[in-house]
Amino acid sequence: MVKVGLTGGIGAGKSEVSRLLVERGAVLVDADKIAREVVEPGTPGLAAVVEAFGEEVLAADGTLDRPRLGSIVFADADKLAVLNKIVHPLVGARSAELEAAAGPDAVVVHDVPLLTENGLAPLYDVVIVVDTSPGTQLDRLTRLRGMTEEDARARMAAQATREKRREIADVVIDNDVPLERLVEQVDAVWADLRRRAQE
Repeated sequence: MVKVGLTGGIGAGKSEVSRLLVERGAVLVDADKIAREVVEPGTPGLAAVVEAFGEEVLAADGTLDRPRLGSIVFADADKLAVLNKIVHPLVGARSAELEAAAGPDAVVVHDVPLLTENGLAPLYDVVIVVDTSPGTQLDRLTRLRGMTEEDARARMAAQATREKRREIADVVIDNDVPLERLVEQVDAVWADLRRRAQE
């Protein structure tokens, strides 16, 4: 098994790279998706978040109001730390279950947005960083995700710098390129990962 840590700044295109890797046969462990699962209604995770931040973070239907919670925690490092302390252990436990279910020669790709920030690089055999310029990130967040420029900049600022991410990378995938060029890069990376998995 090869354990891959896939990361990149918000709006860098991690989701596209993980989708391409899954198409080629990778087993995906998506930390963002799991982070949503562990705070679904009725979970201990959601109860802990409400206890920490109050009923105001709940939508009318009882689900977590993620934009509301995001506006609270991304503007306050201490509150973000509180949220992370609740969610990260739950995500870690579920990620370990999914990895254990993959086969011995699998390429398991952990999509971890905060890999750099949380010092998680040593947990993986290979760290892949999807890299793009801050201008491209800002454009994608405002144009494609509908964020205000202020909100987009706050979220970008709450993450590790581009330089810090590149420092921990074993592989950097440049996503300031057309899709065809991105696919070529992913194909080359996939060939290397398959080789490692079979060693």
